[in-house]
Amino acid sequence: MYRIGKEEAEAASRVIESGSLFRVGSVRHEVESFERAFSERIGVSHTLLLSGGTGALAAALVAIGIGPGDEVIVPAYTFIASPIAVLMTGAVPVIAEVDETLTLDPEDVRRKLSPHTRALLPVHIQGFPCDMAQLMDIAREHDLRVVEDACQSAGGSFRGQALGSIGDAGAFSFNAFKIITAGEGGAFVTSNEDYYRRAVLYHDCGAAFWSRDTVAGTIPFAGSNLRASEITGAIMRVQLSRLDGILADLRRVKRTMTERLSADARFREKAAFIPSHDPDGDCGTTLGLRFPDAETAAAFAAAIGGNRPFDTERHVYTHWDAVLGKRGAGTSFQNPYLLPQNQGLQTDYSPDMCPRTLDYLSRSVYLPLHCDWDDGVIDDKINTILKSL
Repeated sequence: MYRIGKEEAEAASRVIESGSLFRVGSVRHEVESFERAFSERIGVSHTLLLSGGTGALAAALVAIGIGPGDEVIVPAYTFIASPIAVLMTGAVPVIAEVDETLTLDPEDVRRKLSPHTRALLPVHIQGFPCDMAQLMDIAREHDLRVVEDACQSAGGSFRGQALGSIGDAGAFSFNAFKIITAGEGGAFVTSNEDYYRRAVLYHDCGAAFWSRDTVAGTIPFAGSNLRASEITGAIMRVQLSRLDGILADLRRVKRTMTERLSADARFREKAAFIPSHDPDGDCGTTLGLRFPDAETAAAFAAAIGGNRPFDTERHVYTHWDAVLGKRGAGTSFQNPYLLPQNQGLQTDYSPDMCPRTLDYLSRSVYLPLHCDWDDGVIDDKINTILKSL
């Protein structure tokens, strides 16, 4: 959470004072207004505001028709919500390596393709853009759908196109750890009318009754309840107005630190930057450094108050106990791993299945950046880095 305050409080207060907190029949139309504005900002035809990013991912997968018998390729480094969203549809995740940018490796994607592969789920982790050119080429070659997990990358881009708008559908998160936030929240985005209607039905089991015009032409099915309230919509409208300023300042901080460290011989001798598929499209939330070995990286992270992505258990496939243990639901009847349609798919998981990912993660260090750092703070951070090498 970067910038939030009086304007968001006033927006929420106006909704409460109106007495109209439910998006259906709202007098203020806060959710709908945010959805239109976000669609324009991202460059898509449709946005659907939801209660969280995991629900947005699941809605996207359901929208494109993923279900039992399908494999969806996910990176070995991502928040556990990415593979869990696949399991929520009855399909199974296939875990692939990340490349040196810590995003989904197109070459390993090719190795993991099978006759059951239906979709790719690239994750723009930490606002780092995936190689969407190669991944979209693979998708076209093999008639696959692409759902972009842009939960950590609102406002980022790849070669001038907004992250989340490049594939068939995208998902964003607006929880308290994200670039813009309402504490919780998420968004599904697409430019495909059919996918949008299916997502509406999935996210709201009552949509067939009070959103008849929106879902007209789509056969109703049993959905869930992932709706966002008008309070969330009001807060997100204000947050969206802050997005470009937040990103500009984050990128300023990262650019300044990168340029100054690159010019220092001590830094060049001891460390390197984690490369990017699009430095200009990077959100700037994180300064990523890489070291020759895991021990040096761990010591450096402790010295500067940073962290190794290797140590954030929930983001590393080796700690996804529910996935590696094939416990895909609370009951065996609902467990995708036990469904007859999923027998024989690529679920032979093991802790050592993605060694390059573990190597990259263990030798990498993150320093989280903040958009409000002034020159004095940046000087202090750079000095700390150089002294700790």
